[in-house]
Amino acid sequence: MCYAVPGRVSEVDGAYATVDYGGVTKRVNISFLEDVKPGEYVLVHIGYAIQKIDEEEALKTLQI
Repeated sequence: MCYAVPGRVSEVDGAYATVDYGGVTKRVNISFLEDVKPGEYVLVHIGYAIQKIDEEEALKTLQI
């Protein structure tokens, strides 16, 4: 079973991004994805962003 958590990218620095999980921020490796920008949502699994997702889908997932 894979557990991935959506978070909002607040800052990008090379192959890493700061991702906000409702006030808690973590440094995440984004090297698996292309062209990640602040304001976008990504799914993160064990410290790696594995997929971009749209804001609506991210917010639905966070409500659960």
